[in-house]
Amino acid sequence: MRTARVLAGDAILGGLATVEHNQELSQDELLENLVHRHSRLVYRIAYAVLRSHHDAEDATQETFFRALRYRRKLAAVEDHKSWLARIAWRAAVERSRKTSRKREISLDDPRKPLPEIASVESSADSAIEGSEVNALLERFIAALPEKLRAPLILSAVEEMSPREVAAALGISQAAVRSRLFRARQILREKLTERAGNRS
Repeated sequence: MRTARVLAGDAILGGLATVEHNQELSQDELLENLVHRHSRLVYRIAYAVLRSHHDAEDATQETFFRALRYRRKLAAVEDHKSWLARIAWRAAVERSRKTSRKREISLDDPRKPLPEIASVESSADSAIEGSEVNALLERFIAALPEKLRAPLILSAVEEMSPREVAAALGISQAAVRSRLFRARQILREKLTERAGNRS
Protein backbone atom coordinates (compact mmCIF):
# COMPACT_ATOMS: atom_id res chain seq x y z
CA MET A 1 0.00 0.00 0.00
CA ARG A 2 1.43 3.37 -1.02
CA THR A 3 0.47 6.72 0.39
CA ALA A 4 1.50 10.13 -0.89
CA ARG A 5 3.04 12.30 1.72
CA VAL A 6 4.27 15.87 1.51
CA LEU A 7 7.48 16.38 3.41
CA ALA A 8 7.61 19.49 5.58
CA GLY A 9 10.43 21.28 3.76
CA ASP A 10 8.56 21.03 0.49
CA ALA A 11 9.63 24.57 -0.37
CA ILE A 12 13.24 23.48 -0.01
CA LEU A 13 12.86 20.05 -1.52
CA GLY A 14 10.69 21.40 -4.33
CA GLY A 15 8.28 18.55 -4.82
CA LEU A 16 6.26 15.65 -3.57
CA ALA A 17 7.85 12.46 -2.36
CA THR A 18 5.86 9.30 -2.71
CA VAL A 19 6.96 6.80 -0.12
CA GLU A 20 5.95 3.44 1.15
CA HIS A 21 4.20 3.98 4.43
CA ASN A 22 5.80 1.06 6.28
CA GLN A 23 9.63 0.85 6.19
CA GLU A 24 10.54 4.21 4.63
CA LEU A 25 8.42 6.32 6.96
CA SER A 26 11.09 6.53 9.66
CA GLN A 27 13.73 7.52 7.08
CA ASP A 28 11.48 10.22 5.71
CA GLU A 29 10.68 11.49 9.19
CA LEU A 30 14.41 11.67 9.85
CA LEU A 31 14.93 13.61 6.62
CA GLU A 32 12.05 15.92 7.52
CA ASN A 33 13.66 16.53 10.90
CA LEU A 34 17.01 17.27 9.22
CA VAL A 35 15.38 19.86 6.98
CA HIS A 36 13.78 21.57 9.99
CA ARG A 37 16.90 21.48 12.15
CA HIS A 38 19.63 22.25 9.63
CA SER A 39 18.17 24.21 6.71
CA ARG A 40 19.55 27.50 8.10
CA LEU A 41 23.00 25.98 8.56
CA VAL A 42 22.97 24.60 5.02
CA TYR A 43 21.91 27.98 3.63
CA ARG A 44 24.58 29.87 5.60
CA ILE A 45 27.30 27.51 4.40
CA ALA A 46 26.14 27.90 0.81
CA TYR A 47 25.97 31.69 1.18
CA ALA A 48 29.45 31.80 2.72
CA VAL A 49 30.82 30.15 -0.41
CA LEU A 50 28.66 31.79 -3.07
CA ARG A 51 28.00 35.28 -1.60
CA SER A 52 24.69 35.41 -3.48
CA HIS A 53 21.26 34.76 -1.97
CA HIS A 54 19.87 33.30 -5.18
CA ASP A 55 22.81 30.92 -5.67
CA ALA A 56 22.77 29.97 -1.97
CA GLU A 57 19.08 29.05 -2.21
CA ASP A 58 19.80 26.88 -5.25
CA ALA A 59 22.71 25.17 -3.46
CA THR A 60 20.46 24.62 -0.42
CA GLN A 61 17.88 22.91 -2.62
CA GLU A 62 20.58 20.80 -4.22
CA THR A 63 21.87 19.78 -0.78
CA PHE A 64 18.48 18.50 0.30
CA PHE A 65 17.88 16.82 -3.07
CA ARG A 66 21.11 14.91 -2.51
CA ALA A 67 20.08 14.05 1.04
CA LEU A 68 16.74 12.82 -0.30
CA ARG A 69 18.52 10.71 -2.89
CA TYR A 70 20.54 8.98 -0.13
CA ARG A 71 17.84 8.83 2.53
CA ARG A 72 18.17 5.03 2.81
CA LYS A 73 21.69 5.58 4.19
CA LEU A 74 20.59 8.13 6.83
CA ALA A 75 20.39 5.57 9.61
CA ALA A 76 24.08 4.70 9.15
CA VAL A 77 25.20 8.35 9.35
CA GLU A 78 26.69 9.10 12.77
CA ASP A 79 26.69 12.91 12.64
CA HIS A 80 23.88 14.30 10.52
CA LYS A 81 24.96 17.92 10.95
CA SER A 82 28.47 17.25 9.60
CA TRP A 83 27.08 15.04 6.85
CA LEU A 84 24.75 17.80 5.65
CA ALA A 85 27.45 20.44 6.06
CA ARG A 86 29.75 18.39 3.83
CA ILE A 87 27.04 17.98 1.19
CA ALA A 88 26.23 21.71 1.39
CA TRP A 89 29.87 22.69 1.05
CA ARG A 90 30.36 20.46 -1.97
CA ALA A 91 27.13 21.60 -3.63
CA ALA A 92 28.10 25.25 -3.14
CA VAL A 93 31.66 24.77 -4.40
CA GLU A 94 30.39 22.87 -7.46
CA ARG A 95 27.87 25.64 -8.15
CA SER A 96 30.60 28.24 -7.77
CA ARG A 97 32.78 26.43 -10.30
CA LYS A 98 29.88 26.06 -12.73
CA THR A 99 29.12 29.76 -12.70
CA SER A 100 32.82 30.47 -13.33
CA ARG A 101 32.87 33.37 -10.93
CA LYS A 102 36.20 33.89 -9.29
CA ARG A 103 35.65 34.55 -5.59
CA GLU A 104 39.19 35.49 -4.60
CA ILE A 105 39.86 39.21 -4.46
CA SER A 106 43.32 40.68 -4.82
CA LEU A 107 44.18 42.89 -1.88
CA ASP A 108 46.72 44.74 -3.98
CA ASP A 109 44.29 45.84 -6.71
CA PRO A 110 44.76 49.63 -6.96
CA ARG A 111 41.44 50.02 -8.80
CA LYS A 112 39.58 48.88 -5.68
CA PRO A 113 41.12 50.74 -2.74
CA LEU A 114 40.20 49.57 0.71
CA PRO A 115 38.18 51.98 2.84
CA GLU A 116 39.98 53.78 5.61
CA ILE A 117 39.19 52.72 9.16
CA ALA A 118 37.89 55.63 11.22
CA SER A 119 39.94 56.95 14.14
CA VAL A 120 38.89 55.59 17.55
CA GLU A 121 39.61 58.95 19.15
CA SER A 122 36.63 60.64 17.57
CA SER A 123 33.28 59.74 19.15
CA ALA A 124 31.34 60.20 15.89
CA ASP A 125 33.82 58.00 14.07
CA SER A 126 33.73 55.31 16.73
CA ALA A 127 30.03 54.76 16.09
CA ILE A 128 30.69 53.47 12.57
CA GLU A 129 34.09 51.87 13.17
CA GLY A 130 32.64 48.44 13.92
CA SER A 131 30.88 48.18 10.58
CA GLU A 132 34.00 49.35 8.72
CA VAL A 133 36.18 46.78 10.48
CA ASN A 134 33.61 44.06 9.72
CA ALA A 135 33.55 45.02 6.04
CA LEU A 136 37.34 45.03 5.96
CA LEU A 137 37.52 41.64 7.66
CA GLU A 138 34.96 40.24 5.24
CA ARG A 139 37.07 41.44 2.34
CA PHE A 140 40.24 39.94 3.83
CA ILE A 141 38.46 36.62 4.44
CA ALA A 142 37.17 36.58 0.85
CA ALA A 143 40.76 37.07 -0.35
CA LEU A 144 42.05 34.02 1.54
CA PRO A 145 42.88 30.94 -0.53
CA GLU A 146 39.95 28.49 -0.63
CA LYS A 147 41.71 25.85 1.48
CA LEU A 148 42.16 28.40 4.31
CA ARG A 149 38.84 30.20 3.87
CA ALA A 150 36.69 27.06 4.08
CA PRO A 151 37.75 25.91 7.57
CA LEU A 152 37.69 29.50 8.88
CA ILE A 153 34.12 30.09 7.72
CA LEU A 154 32.86 26.76 9.02
CA SER A 155 34.65 27.18 12.35
CA ALA A 156 34.25 30.88 13.11
CA VAL A 157 31.05 31.77 11.28
CA GLU A 158 29.12 28.50 11.48
CA GLU A 159 30.58 27.63 14.92
CA MET A 160 31.41 24.06 13.96
CA SER A 161 33.95 22.09 16.00
CA PRO A 162 37.25 21.00 14.41
CA ARG A 163 35.84 17.46 14.21
CA GLU A 164 32.73 18.70 12.38
CA VAL A 165 34.80 20.89 10.03
CA ALA A 166 37.10 17.94 9.29
CA ALA A 167 34.12 15.74 8.49
CA ALA A 168 32.50 18.43 6.34
CA LEU A 169 35.64 19.08 4.29
CA GLY A 170 37.00 15.55 4.24
CA ILE A 171 40.32 16.46 5.87
CA SER A 172 41.94 15.56 9.19
CA GLN A 173 41.38 17.54 12.39
CA ALA A 174 45.09 18.37 12.42
CA ALA A 175 44.74 19.89 8.95
CA VAL A 176 41.74 21.91 10.14
CA ARG A 177 43.70 23.31 13.10
CA SER A 178 46.71 24.08 10.92
CA ARG A 179 44.62 25.85 8.29
CA LEU A 180 42.73 27.82 10.94
CA PHE A 181 46.01 28.93 12.49
CA ARG A 182 47.38 30.02 9.11
CA ALA A 183 44.17 31.83 8.11
CA ARG A 184 44.05 33.74 11.39
CA GLN A 185 47.75 34.57 11.08
CA ILE A 186 47.21 36.03 7.59
CA LEU A 187 44.21 38.06 8.78
CA ARG A 188 46.18 39.37 11.76
CA GLU A 189 49.06 40.39 9.46
CA LYS A 190 46.74 42.14 7.00
CA LEU A 191 44.94 44.04 9.77
CA THR A 192 48.25 45.05 11.36
CA GLU A 193 49.60 46.13 7.99
CA ARG A 194 46.41 48.10 7.32
CA ALA A 195 46.59 49.82 10.71
CA GLY A 196 50.30 50.64 10.12
CA ASN A 197 49.52 52.21 6.75
CA ARG A 198 47.03 54.58 8.39
CA SER A 199 49.61 56.02 10.79
